[in-house]
Amino acid sequence: MYASLSIVPSLPVELTGTILLTQSDVSKLLTIEECINGVEKAFRSHAEGNIAPPHVLGMHVDNGGFHIKAGIAERYFVAKLNANFPLNQKEYGIPTIQGVVIVCDAKNGKLLALIDSIEITIIRTGAATALAAKYLSLPGSNTATICGCGNQGRISVTALKAVRPLERVFAYDIDEAQITKFSAEFNKVVEVIPTTAKDLKAALKQSQLCITCTPSKQPFIQADDIVPGTFIGAVGADSESKQELSAALLSKSKLVVDLLAQSSKIGELHHALQQGALELSGVHAELGQIISGKKPGRESPDEIIVFDSTGTALQDVAAAAIVYEKALAGGTGQKLNFGPPN
Repeated sequence: MYASLSIVPSLPVELTGTILLTQSDVSKLLTIEECINGVEKAFRSHAEGNIAPPHVLGMHVDNGGFHIKAGIAERYFVAKLNANFPLNQKEYGIPTIQGVVIVCDAKNGKLLALIDSIEITIIRTGAATALAAKYLSLPGSNTATICGCGNQGRISVTALKAVRPLERVFAYDIDEAQITKFSAEFNKVVEVIPTTAKDLKAALKQSQLCITCTPSKQPFIQADDIVPGTFIGAVGADSESKQELSAALLSKSKLVVDLLAQSSKIGELHHALQQGALELSGVHAELGQIISGKKPGRESPDEIIVFDSTGTALQDVAAAAIVYEKALAGGTGQKLNFGPPN
């Protein structure tokens, strides 16, 4: 059951109060290994019918958008409100993704925590990438192409190293400053090869792993760019307007999604369906079905497998539960009082 995510004993409601946790708090409380384990349990439990389906609501505005992702576990209700504005860093010097995670007691509605969403979103997305790679990539995969060298590209390296013997990374970004920053962070743990758009196809031909985490609205990876045996974690397409992979690439690949209902509306699958390159019946499985053993994962060393990662509230609940319970156990966070005045 999903309750197995709990890492501290249940506490009486009157003792827990409401706590505020910052991005810094989250980075100290949540490791990628813990998040991978928690997200794996969440996906498995959903596939086995032990968690109600999560929900998402999105709204677009000029230059960006907002979405709310909500999920419920046996013990917690979690809702994440995120704003996503790709031009923020360049125009205002503030993060692209900002928001808050609300954690409530699922039994009585009590507000338990308000948690900054930036670090949770980064880490839980990386955890899903690692999980998909664990189940779908070739076990000896040691070379990756990372498209998009921002926060999500950086956590992808850390996440992949937790599940595969990663030794070499081709780093691609339209912003050379991001590649420089990426290289400085990782060149002591893997061989980092800065890659231009001109060299991207050659990099992909040498990679067993490819992670795309850009805000692109036009596909920049085509079917003939990818060699047999490649695993692709497609992370960037988390709204109707974003697309990184050509529909033709999806049609020639084994496609695994995080949630079918969600990917068909906002993921890479959404574009393939719209263009008639794929039908819903062409989707091999949800990731949870593979984790739970209901569907097979990789069945051949030559398969090209795409994981359409749109980001789900299952991941948010798993990550928020770990953060909240570790904060309680360690006394981390600022206590808040939203009750009536004394």
